[in-house]
Amino acid sequence: MSVPRCMSTQHPDNAAVPFFASSSVLAGEDEIREAFYAYSHLGCDEQMWDMEGKEIDLYVVRKLLARYGSFFRERVLGEDLRLTLRVPNPTFERTEGKVLLESLESIPRSADAARAFYGRDVAPIFQVILPMTTSSRALDRVYRYYAEHIVARQHTRFSDDDITIAEWFGDFHPPRIDVIPLFEDVPSMLRAHRILARYLADKEVRDQRVFLARSDTAMNYGSVSAALANKIALARLGDLAERLGLRLHPILGRGSAPFRGGLTPSSAERVGREYPSVVTFTIQSSFKFDHPADEVRAACQHLRTRPIGPPQPVDARRALEVMKRATTAYRRHVVELAPLIDAAARFAPRRRARKLHIGLFGYAREVGGVRLPRAISFTCALYSLGLPPELIGLDALSAEDLAFVRETYPSFDAEIHAALRFADLDAPFVPASLRTALSRAGLEASADPGHRAIGRRIREALDRSDASRLADLVAQAAHLRRFVG
Repeated sequence: MSVPRCMSTQHPDNAAVPFFASSSVLAGEDEIREAFYAYSHLGCDEQMWDMEGKEIDLYVVRKLLARYGSFFRERVLGEDLRLTLRVPNPTFERTEGKVLLESLESIPRSADAARAFYGRDVAPIFQVILPMTTSSRALDRVYRYYAEHIVARQHTRFSDDDITIAEWFGDFHPPRIDVIPLFEDVPSMLRAHRILARYLADKEVRDQRVFLARSDTAMNYGSVSAALANKIALARLGDLAERLGLRLHPILGRGSAPFRGGLTPSSAERVGREYPSVVTFTIQSSFKFDHPADEVRAACQHLRTRPIGPPQPVDARRALEVMKRATTAYRRHVVELAPLIDAAARFAPRRRARKLHIGLFGYAREVGGVRLPRAISFTCALYSLGLPPELIGLDALSAEDLAFVRETYPSFDAEIHAALRFADLDAPFVPASLRTALSRAGLEASADPGHRAIGRRIREALDRSDASRLADLVAQAAHLRRFVG
């Protein structure tokens, strides 16, 4: 069975509202339509179904098969196309913990719906993504709970002289699931290879997917550190695969904003070259809805057919030195800007009916417990104010650091130039040291005059506490950028 290349996700980073939506805030039935649209019209071969922080729809498989039967008879869900659940992590999301149980319980029921539709055993869902993975133990718990507390109980009799659970309810399929770790913080990402090795030690697995984040990693550690952490992790995972003789299939989460990964239809070829070992890229909402559909389809086609190769070697020791300096400077500036960021983030356009999971920045002792909005609103706020977050902390890098970053991360210049289009370096909170550093590095670009003008009006409205205009201004800026954040 082939591994998907384009994972459509429900990240609410789109400025434009899709044509099929019943309102500007996607929820419920809109997300069913979105999944079908991603499969049928855009060329995505996987849909991530987010079970965190919302009214979850556990009947997504039944609805897709019932409404779009002719399509799914040709493209089998679970074989030709994937539906992959992103479940809560009870280690960090205590109030959402039992949603994990509901999600796992829904997997055999979805298989029943597929069996009735296809007339044979098909597992439309057999993989789940565990966010905020920090240990092998949590992965193993999800794996074992499904195998030992959901599937295994089918052999239990109601009483000694009665039938088994399977005889009454039907058998439970699939017999096991794959658990995909999602690494979001830098310390866990840097030891992802060790965590994965411990998890796989007692399992006969030849293929394993592993998911590396970019959004929350960038918000917590800065753009440069997030990019270098991704590179180190991919290199170490490549070494692990070779050592254990298994096939690892990395997934890389990337949004459209350069800070969150810079993956758009126009940058897909460059991003694909940048990460030769990555098999699957996330196709987030801005990618899908803020660009012409034919451009989206062409980009997805490229990502689905590009060759996969070994990861790029990385000098991890040197990278960690740069990351330490970059993160320290980034966090210092972000803490100083936190009240302004929070004020602007309140007006970010809302595109999904959900409360996203907690982030790791809020309880990071290194920043004194400063709480910030989620990554998309955070990015939106800083872009709206005229200081794209990609730029924060760059003034801490020496010429040698910058040369190393450019060599290790060839997309660096392109992403900084893309961000500078929406910067206003004359804004009062932009440090002179940053302007000097950008000029010295040759990182200068002409700002979009329309976006700069809107940004200045946003700052004026914030100064006057003029909330009546702010939501509209922030939305206008997002439409110009073609992403919220």
